[in-house]
Amino acid sequence: MTKTPFKLAPLAAPLALLLLAGCASEPYQLSPDHLALQAKGGELVLTPLSDDSLQVEYREKGLPQPASRALLPHGAVKAHFEDQGDHWVYQLPALRAEIDKQSLHISYYKGKRLLLSESTGFLAPAGAPLKDAKGVELGFKLQDGEKLMGGGERVLGMDRRGHKLPLYNKASYGYTTEAAQMYYSLPMVISSNKYLLLFDNTASGEMDLGAGQKDQMQFSAVGGRRSYVLVAGEHFKDLTEDYTSLTGHQPLPPRWALGNFASRFGYHSEAEARDVVARFKAAGIPLDAIVLDLYWFGKDVKGHMGNLDWDKAAFPTPEKMIADFKKEGVKTVLITEPFILTTSKCWDEAVKAGAITPDATGKPATYDFYFGHTGLVDVFSQKGRDWFWGKYQQLLDQGVAGFWGDLGEPEVHPANLVHAEGSADELHNAYGHRWAQMVFERSRKAQPQNRPFILMRSGYAGSQRFGMMPWTGDVSRSWGGFKPQVELALQMGAQGLGYIHSDLGGFAGGDKFDPELYLRWLQYGVFQPVFRPHAQEEIAPEPVFHDAQIQKLVGDYVKLRYSLLPYNYTLAFENSQSGLPLMRSLMLESDDVKDFDNSHSYFWGDAFLVTPVTEQGARTVTTQLPKGAWFDFWSGKRVEGGRSYTRPTQVENLPVLVKAGSFVPMVDPVQSTDSYSSKDLTLHYWADASVPAAKGQMYEDDGKTFGAFAKGQYQLLQFQASQDKALKLQLSSAGQGYPGMPKVRELTLKVHHVGAVKAVSLGGQPLSFRVDGDLLTTHFSWDGSQAVVTIQ
Repeated sequence: MTKTPFKLAPLAAPLALLLLAGCASEPYQLSPDHLALQAKGGELVLTPLSDDSLQVEYREKGLPQPASRALLPHGAVKAHFEDQGDHWVYQLPALRAEIDKQSLHISYYKGKRLLLSESTGFLAPAGAPLKDAKGVELGFKLQDGEKLMGGGERVLGMDRRGHKLPLYNKASYGYTTEAAQMYYSLPMVISSNKYLLLFDNTASGEMDLGAGQKDQMQFSAVGGRRSYVLVAGEHFKDLTEDYTSLTGHQPLPPRWALGNFASRFGYHSEAEARDVVARFKAAGIPLDAIVLDLYWFGKDVKGHMGNLDWDKAAFPTPEKMIADFKKEGVKTVLITEPFILTTSKCWDEAVKAGAITPDATGKPATYDFYFGHTGLVDVFSQKGRDWFWGKYQQLLDQGVAGFWGDLGEPEVHPANLVHAEGSADELHNAYGHRWAQMVFERSRKAQPQNRPFILMRSGYAGSQRFGMMPWTGDVSRSWGGFKPQVELALQMGAQGLGYIHSDLGGFAGGDKFDPELYLRWLQYGVFQPVFRPHAQEEIAPEPVFHDAQIQKLVGDYVKLRYSLLPYNYTLAFENSQSGLPLMRSLMLESDDVKDFDNSHSYFWGDAFLVTPVTEQGARTVTTQLPKGAWFDFWSGKRVEGGRSYTRPTQVENLPVLVKAGSFVPMVDPVQSTDSYSSKDLTLHYWADASVPAAKGQMYEDDGKTFGAFAKGQYQLLQFQASQDKALKLQLSSAGQGYPGMPKVRELTLKVHHVGAVKAVSLGGQPLSFRVDGDLLTTHFSWDGSQAVVTIQ
């Protein structure tokens, strides 16, 4: 949040008089925590959420206002109210709302800069509601040249202005280079004018971002909450950080979530599952998890969904299988769906428990969809959640380490369904959100020390606080499917979903194996939040089913990802604290609108600049380099930034650059994160005269305890560099430590672009070293106390 110091100016009238006036004849009522403006049929309520964010609600008389599912409780924010003749001013420390007295339309300013103005707001010009009691609509003016990100998952280009976006989570099977409606819609926009606008409404709706009228942005919904939230920022990073502070940060996942997954649609038997795990071990390719798709509960695609228990004919000893995998460091993740087929073993039980969503008659509603004749678990009802969780609890007791929630849009959600908290249309976009909340909160209660692992493809604003890791759905296994993956990840990351990822290699279709596409996609996966190749089984998604060359190339990249675990885990920690995604757009880092449309390259943390090769047969790749000095990760070549940079590429090589002044901690790869240790640590630093001072850090805990940081069970290694006549690298640490923490680390320091070196010392004592080309390597033992390495 913006920390600008703020002193209250004198109120236009004493607070007590304003309160009395508001209750009597004045058209406003000022309270310590909000401002209420009287309108025909209700009131307009402005509530400060932070120094630079404000919630606006229209509360209609006689109609309940649904509670926000996005926002967390917030503290009090001091604001100042003034009457300025034809308008009122409601001033927050870093945001100002100016309200026209006649229309009650609001304009928002940050300092003297106009951010956004309502064109209709919730009210017509006469101050009456715009629609009937059910519908919701809002209108805002767009400025010339303004660009808009947002709307959740879409393949439309980074700037979504000029598009009309349905707000209805919907499957998009086999999508490629254009998709206007997908699995995870979000009712928000992020503007190049440095504001974020959230329409806090879960109902089926639409955002018109200048499609109908080029200078107008409109939101409409069939019902639900009449509310929006505006967040202002000095920098683009502020918008994501402030938004996630309001809606919740993603909890730090277990370390194994950053490892390699074996996954496909699907493993038909215990024998198949055991075979694939054995193949990874034999090939020496690290593996941390195996994901079982729907065959774990039924031999066919259709007819079995809702069994939610093992098919013992195919998986005769599931608990032993899970235990055997665990001994190998491999965790078991199972798919689950909220659909209970009438042909499933659980149908009668679910109906008896009152778990199935009813229709208007109160009877369990059933309908047909691809997998069979079905009902839908009502995750909005206590009975539905109690029954559904009972199935998860049994699986947890068997040793299952994580859950995959599929089809949670819900994929088919008839309008006649009546949930415990509202109609299907009013709650559609909140279904995955509520489902994830149930799995997260009850997993926490069942295993309070553990960090839940939850894959889901649909949710709502704020779902990240339930540990949800969304993926981009059933993408086409083609170059067209690969091309939009960076766009999708950068968009969703900026909107709070820092662990968005794709089915590596592509999921749907594909006539034959394309080794170039496969390699390029899996290379990209090293620098995306979750490394999970997943596909229809006609072409194996796992490298261990391909030839020796593929296994070697993919295996080396998987090992690189494991070597980067200290850096990647630190990114995960930073996300849990600030909300910044692991994959970051150039604009998020540069704070320059000229980078708004760039979906070809991205930052992985703040050190790496990655440009995936998404063109078949590409011989060169071009990156728009931010200002500063850059180094090729593979060759060490120095490149001056602030320009377009084209370089040759081979299929074995992913174009990756490192920013001068970057610290990157690494370890030797392990077969599973269960064996992870930073006792032998390699710290890389990329030196350059253009960066006289730099900082970095590395976060460590035991990789599994929930809330380890809050409990003080961590160590934060801190690195600083200063460069004048000599290069000095200062090392220190903070935190109380954690179980299993190395008391002393064997530290190998590698300084890139070091130049001529005469001597290296640690605390004034000489260190032995070697210089290979432009790379200095030295080694010493370090106990975490402050230490200074001097290179002359």
